[in-house]
Amino acid sequence: MRLLNFNIIRLLLFLVLGVLIGRYISFDITLVFSSSLSLVVIVGVSWFLLRKKIVRHPFFAVLVYLTMTCIGYTSYIINIDRNKPNHYAHILAPNQPSDFILQITKRLKPDLYNEKYIASVLSINKQKVIGNLLINMRKDSTSNNLDVDTVIFTSAQVSPIQGPLNPYQFDYSKYLELQNIYHQLYLADSAIKTLSTEKTSIYGYADALRKTINTELKKAGFKPDTMGIINAMLLGQRQDIDKTIYNNYINAGTIHILAVSGLHVGIILIILNTLFKPLLFIRYGYVIEPILIVFLLWLFAIVAGLSPSVTRAVAMFSIISIAMHLKRPTNIYNTLAISAFLILLFKPSFLFQVGFQMSYLAVLGIVSIQPIFYKMLRSKYWIFNKMWQIFTVTLAAQIGVLPISLFYFHQFPGLFFVSNLVVIPFLGLVLGLGLLVIVLSLLNALPIILVMGYSTIIESLNAFIGWVATFEALLFRDIPFNIFQVVGCYIIVVAILQFYKTKSAKWVMLCLGSIIALQGNTLISNINSQKEALVIFNKSRHTVIGLQNGKHLSLFQNLDSTETLNDNLLKNYKVGEGITDIDLQQIEPVYKFNSELLLVIDSIGVYQNISFKPQYILLRNSPKINLNRVIDHLQPKIIIADASNYTSYINRWRSTCKNRGANFHYTKEKGAFIVNGSTP
Repeated sequence: MRLLNFNIIRLLLFLVLGVLIGRYISFDITLVFSSSLSLVVIVGVSWFLLRKKIVRHPFFAVLVYLTMTCIGYTSYIINIDRNKPNHYAHILAPNQPSDFILQITKRLKPDLYNEKYIASVLSINKQKVIGNLLINMRKDSTSNNLDVDTVIFTSAQVSPIQGPLNPYQFDYSKYLELQNIYHQLYLADSAIKTLSTEKTSIYGYADALRKTINTELKKAGFKPDTMGIINAMLLGQRQDIDKTIYNNYINAGTIHILAVSGLHVGIILIILNTLFKPLLFIRYGYVIEPILIVFLLWLFAIVAGLSPSVTRAVAMFSIISIAMHLKRPTNIYNTLAISAFLILLFKPSFLFQVGFQMSYLAVLGIVSIQPIFYKMLRSKYWIFNKMWQIFTVTLAAQIGVLPISLFYFHQFPGLFFVSNLVVIPFLGLVLGLGLLVIVLSLLNALPIILVMGYSTIIESLNAFIGWVATFEALLFRDIPFNIFQVVGCYIIVVAILQFYKTKSAKWVMLCLGSIIALQGNTLISNINSQKEALVIFNKSRHTVIGLQNGKHLSLFQNLDSTETLNDNLLKNYKVGEGITDIDLQQIEPVYKFNSELLLVIDSIGVYQNISFKPQYILLRNSPKINLNRVIDHLQPKIIIADASNYTSYINRWRSTCKNRGANFHYTKEKGAFIVNGSTP
């Protein structure tokens, strides 16, 4: 039976189409809502009255698909908070402080200077509203972490979440926008007043449970690094993992085991099935067992934070568990489609989250590719078959996620085979023992021998991952990969699979056509990369100027050379532009680009004795100059100030340029200044 013959998969595809349209195309909301409602009524009435006559009619199929597309669009629009009339943005006074009552809903990974939280806005200036804010709490020696459900009062001014300030930089503002977060607050501990610490939601109780578990684990003697792994693998919280350990897992190709996903939930399902098997011998046991298992799976998902990966996994395995106990055959593609359909129907923004995409692609790779690889080599020895099975699962999952992983992260861990062959067999032991450790710690019955043994396992795992990550030559970084290449690679994979199953020549033609298209894309990319550009990057407290000539980049900067090469600013630009050769140089006073001149005025402030008139002036390191005299003397087209200048100087220069009608570009506000060819 062909894959698309399954109705749920077809419905899912059109639901996804509707969500995509909702994301990128705007229509009149009232018209879409009324159309969706009308189509649902028409389809429902037609099905009820003319089911036997119309169900196989092509017109009815088109009507159903159109209805599902409208439902996808409507679901996406409904889930955008700022479209609702009581969203805080509609009453927020611009550029003025307001009185906020906020409830903490989630703790995020902190940065160097701030603890970070997501907070729900309960009221602004005593008016009830809805919406979410990003809270940045300044770190100091007296500050305490805020718990989920804590209600606080503060008077502050919101600021927008800044978009990327350099080319090809990760857009954190769009990432938060998908979570209905559009503004942020910067607060000091002294600026807030705690109104309530009472738990009022299931998330609050889950957070309290996690906090209790961590307290008991600390008492039992677990070290911070071990607890960070336990929190990630079993409680879905990665905020406290040591940065070096986290990067080791990334570089070794095993970061997926730190995100609770299908692998973890599948192992937990096996454990629960084993534990509750005796229930099958009592009356109504076949009803009680699946209900209890599904309840515990969703309880685990809530404790783990209901991330897209764990939500998808629990939804899928809940369906599998129910089908198993009903003794009905299940098709894994149908199961995946049902779980994705239900998730996207209620949380359509999950479609655009990397974790959601990669988790489904990994599972699709395993169920479609792994059986083919596994059949290629079999042995009479059980241990060899198990090792081969783990290897093929790892390989199939990697094939499933490789194109999209290259698109998002631009790197490929060459030793993922080795690391996963060791890690995956022991993951069941880590999870099983971890659950036992947590339960015993809550009962104050955790023996020291188990603490020492489990700590040794986690420490050994971290040590092995760290060892694998040291082979940096086998970690392929900075690989340019665009969305066209992603689509082309997946078409090739599908075509090869279908040819293997059907031996039809049309799949060979599709595969060859896709390869030719990818070659054409590479050729076009090489042609486009022959551009010239002048870029003044935004780098806090530093100056970074780039002159690009094709795939060569001359970088003029005042950073340490090692720091420069490892800076994300440079890496992003290198990957985005396909740069192959980078030349590091010291900052010069004058640059010529396409017959135009850039004059750099630094802290010395020398400009009077030059005999030319530059089109661009860059102010760096807070020069003590009279900008009015500079404008009168040099008459530049644009004055640029980078992030190496004091804020007080920036404000004065901005005011001067405004009064003189001169163009002023501050990289910390407007982003990197880029001149392509002769046009800024």
